Amino acid sequence: MDFKEILSVTLILFSVIDILGSIPFIILIRKREGRIYAEKATIISAALMIVFLYLGQSILKLFGLDVESFALAGAIVIFIVAIEMILGITLIKDDPDAKGTGSVVPLAFPLIAGAGTLTTILSLRAIYQETNILIGILVNLVFVYAVLRMSPWLEQKIGKAGFSVIRRVFGVILLAIAVKIIKDNLHLV
Repeated sequence: MDFKEILSVTLILFSVIDILGSIPFIILIRKREGRIYAEKATIISAALMIVFLYLGQSILKLFGLDVESFALAGAIVIFIVAIEMILGITLIKDDPDAKGTGSVVPLAFPLIAGAGTLTTILSLRAIYQETNILIGILVNLVFVYAVLRMSPWLEQKIGKAGFSVIRRVFGVILLAIAVKIIKDNLHLV
């Protein structure tokens, strides 16, 4: 166990997960779903990240996928969500039978444990010890859980007008992240 490695992994994952930047989206999901199941979203995100830490390459190979294809698929979902946030429209229609699944899709995946996070975890394995990566994942998940639990309070403090502005600003940022992931993984040039 190396504290410097743990700190590096934690900060890298913190910037990729960007849970603070996702607050407007979290509030949007809570409004759509009625509530956020913070425990469920955190546990599912943890499971995805930990499974990917140990089996990510094997899982992708099993389906004949490469990391780039996986990243592009996640980027498309993020792109659609960003368009919804910016334009204030709903492209992904709610399924009445799927009420309460917003804590899983799109919150746990692809927002928290999305293609960017999972591919970053695969990349970190080449540099850092698995134990240090695992600790970095857990530290980030504690922070994610706290933000998810505080979303009603954050919404109250931000207000409707503030939420509308922040949702559009972060929608553009989310859109830029999706475009960057697409650009980095297409290799057309």
